[in-house]
Amino acid sequence: MERRNLFAGPYLDRAAHQRQDAAWFDAALADARSRVVPVWNARSSLVTEGDEPRAALLDLASLPPERRCAADLVLLGRYEGDPCFALDIESAEPPPLRPGTRFADLRAIASQLPPDEAGLLAYARALASWRRRNRFCGNCGAPTTSVRGGNVLACSSGACGHEHFPRIDPAIIVLVSDGDRALLGRQAAWPPGRFSTIAGFVEPGESLEDAVTREVLEETGIEVDAIEYHSSQPWPFPASLMLGFTAQAVSREVRLNDRELEEARWFTRADLAGGGVLFPSNQSISYRLIEHWFDAGGGQPLRSIHGRAG
Repeated sequence: MERRNLFAGPYLDRAAHQRQDAAWFDAALADARSRVVPVWNARSSLVTEGDEPRAALLDLASLPPERRCAADLVLLGRYEGDPCFALDIESAEPPPLRPGTRFADLRAIASQLPPDEAGLLAYARALASWRRRNRFCGNCGAPTTSVRGGNVLACSSGACGHEHFPRIDPAIIVLVSDGDRALLGRQAAWPPGRFSTIAGFVEPGESLEDAVTREVLEETGIEVDAIEYHSSQPWPFPASLMLGFTAQAVSREVRLNDRELEEARWFTRADLAGGGVLFPSNQSISYRLIEHWFDAGGGQPLRSIHGRAG
C-alpha cells in the first residue's frame, strides 16, 4: 500500500506477551513514563489549541490512586516506547481536563490528527466499547472480571469460567465497475449529492467473496465477478473492520432490491471529475476505492482534482 488507511498501521507495539505478566504490569503501573488514553462517553480527549488537534494523553501518575489498577486500566501496549493504557471514564459530566483540551467525537476529527495518534485513540475507543458491552457473561449472566491486562474479560462464576475476548464485526465495502463506469450509491440520510461505494456486514457462514456478491445484488441488483481484495480499515464505531474489494459488473441494470439505498447509479470518470458528486472523506476506505479506480484510467489524479473531500 502506498498509503495506509486511517486507523491502520504499526502505531504502537501491542506487547501482547506482557498481558499475562503480572510483574511487568505492576511495574508499568508504577512507571512515571506510563501514559493513559482517557475515553469518556465514547469520546476521545484532544488538545484543540493551535493549528491542528492532537491526542491529549494523561500521565498515569495524574490519575487518582484508586484508578491506577488492573480492574480499570487496559493495556494497549508501548506507545513511543512507553507503557500506554486506556481508561474508560463513566460519569454524567466530562471529567476536568487541562486547559485547551476537550472530549470530542473521534469519527468527526480523526482525519485531522497525526495518523499514529488517530490509530491509538481508535484502539482505546474500541476496547472501551467492548468492555462496556461485556460486563456480564453471555453464557451465564455472572459479572465478568478484567484479566490479561484488561484484554480478556473472565466470567466470575466458578461453574462457568468462560473467557470473553474482543470481537470485531467484519464488513465488506466494494467498488464495482464495468470498466468505464463505477457503481455508487447513496443513503437517504446523507447530504444531497453524496455517493459512496457499496457496503454491508458479513453474515454467519459466509465468505468475504460471497458477502460482496450478495450485498451488491441485494442493494443494486447488479451481478459481479472478478472480486479482488484491495485493503482494510479498522472502524471502531463501535467495532467494525472494513474489508475493501474491487469487482467487475456482469449485469448493468440497477434495481434497488432491498431499499437500503435511496439511489444507485453508474458514474464515468468525467462525472466524478465534474464536481457534481460529493465524496466520502478522503481518509475513508470508500474514497480510497473510488480513487484507485479513477486513477487507473490515467490523467489527473482524483485527489488533485477535489483536494480534501468532505
